[in-house]
Amino acid sequence: MLIIALPFLATEASPAIFDVKEFGARGDGRTVDTKAIQQAIDACAKAGGGMVLLPAGHYLSGPIELKGKLTFYLEDGAMLQATSRHQDFMDRPGDWLNASSSDFLPLISGKDLSDLNITGKGVIDGNGKHWWGPAEEARQKRPGYTLPRPNLIVLTRCRNVRITGLTIQNSPKFHIVPTECEDVAIERVNIKAPPDAPNTDGIDPSRSRRVRISHCIIDVGDDNVAIKASRPVAGSEFACEDITVQDCQFLHGHGMSIGSETAGGVRNVIVQRCTFKDTENGIRIKTARDRGGRVVALRCTDISMTDVDRAITITCYYPRIPQEDANQPVTELTPRIMDITIKNLTATCPNEAGMIIGLPESNVKDVLLENVRITAKTGFTIRNAKGVRLRDVQVETGSGPAFILRDADVEGLSR
Repeated sequence: MLIIALPFLATEASPAIFDVKEFGARGDGRTVDTKAIQQAIDACAKAGGGMVLLPAGHYLSGPIELKGKLTFYLEDGAMLQATSRHQDFMDRPGDWLNASSSDFLPLISGKDLSDLNITGKGVIDGNGKHWWGPAEEARQKRPGYTLPRPNLIVLTRCRNVRITGLTIQNSPKFHIVPTECEDVAIERVNIKAPPDAPNTDGIDPSRSRRVRISHCIIDVGDDNVAIKASRPVAGSEFACEDITVQDCQFLHGHGMSIGSETAGGVRNVIVQRCTFKDTENGIRIKTARDRGGRVVALRCTDISMTDVDRAITITCYYPRIPQEDANQPVTELTPRIMDITIKNLTATCPNEAGMIIGLPESNVKDVLLENVRITAKTGFTIRNAKGVRLRDVQVETGSGPAFILRDADVEGLSR
């Protein structure tokens, strides 16, 4: 064990440093270093906490499990890369093409931890190219199908978590998934995957509270950020609450999303000072009758979008919107979307400007668009909505009306 003082740690006393190379890691890009890295993590935990250090090098690894009161630090020039063997990431031996999501282990996991930092200037790489081809083939055969495979970083029931500074890339599926976590900060992280890499979400806060995502660049093949609330969390009125996304750049991807799983409820989401370029969506709420719940209090301000299709998407019909629909009985899974404010947004859209589409039995309610400028090929659809207010909103279209309304209560169209 090495004791040194490092300038990047703001602690009263120098932490214990557990260098993975002192536990036998080679970092040569050929040797599988899983055992050595895990031994360093376990020794750090046994000592009561400290830092696990990956010096510059190329570390191949299977799944590793973090422990609490730990800083997992990748130096500049360090890459932690998942091995290319599918079996390394299965909980038990089997055919990965016929497995379920629960059969897979992420490259990095942690459960029931506190005071966890994943940081540095290095790279965490999921080696997703060994997984994406079969996943895309499966999706072509069954549109909308997600072939089960591992996520990259999954933290479950953790508190006081910081993920900072790193490049995190090429996950087989989702990149960062905080699940039932509280007090999470993800800052200055660069998340990358090819734009055609299937289901490669950037950051997916799931049933989590008090999450801040800031100054990140996210360029992926699916949702840049997706806030998910698949089911309630005991003791909480809303499964996802108090989520802030600010000062981020979204490049390729499917946009800043809430859903499609919203059954547990989502409240108090702030998106501010973000830019979007070449994403399939901008601001998006997506849900459906079989996975709905309350989505309340979304605040978006100071948003710039270029070549985004669509700028705003709020739909209770995911993934497909029918031309005609009738009232259905209201249940606990009926989506209820209300109290949405979007201010100071500019966008260019190669196709549609946007949409707000509720259900006949559960209209989208109380939406304010203020100081919004959208240039698009076609207009903005509003359907099954009440209390939509437009203040200083301009939608310029290549053809057709700026707004297409049906069963919609909209104020401010004349201006």
